[in-house]
Amino acid sequence: MTAFDDLLAANETYARSFAYSGLTGRAARGLAVVTCMDSRIDPLGLLGLRAGDAKILRNAGARVTDDVLRTLVLAVYLLGVERVLVMPHTDCGMAKVSDADVHALTQERGVDTRSLEFHTVPDQDAALRHDLTRIRTSPFLPAGLPLAGAIYDVHTGKLMPVELP
Repeated sequence: MTAFDDLLAANETYARSFAYSGLTGRAARGLAVVTCMDSRIDPLGLLGLRAGDAKILRNAGARVTDDVLRTLVLAVYLLGVERVLVMPHTDCGMAKVSDADVHALTQERGVDTRSLEFHTVPDQDAALRHDLTRIRTSPFLPAGLPLAGAIYDVHTGKLMPVELP
């Protein structure tokens, strides 16, 4: 038995009734969602979407990093994305620590992570506004690209829209 047998067995069941072979890989609803990797978030379900409707970009803290910008450029110019929602969430682990805290935790285990930036979130509202501005002012994305920010409440399932800067 391996650490992944349960997943492979579940995939066998899933593949027997797989219904998405006709999808093209383009965002059918023209949407990209930048959200956190937190497993409490079901981005398709909470937005009333289905497989194939949107590009979902996930990372720790729902931060707009260089890699997220790179992916948004590809999504806009190659994969039908015409609007972007940045959606961090309440009770986020990235808002409970600092980069220094993470470096100290890894150092305790003998791992030096000082060359990494973790993009922790000391002020979630300020971080979201910063990330929205980063998308809006990117020279690589179309001017006027529809953009929204909202914080997802993991305890109620509701979105709380944030006014754009």
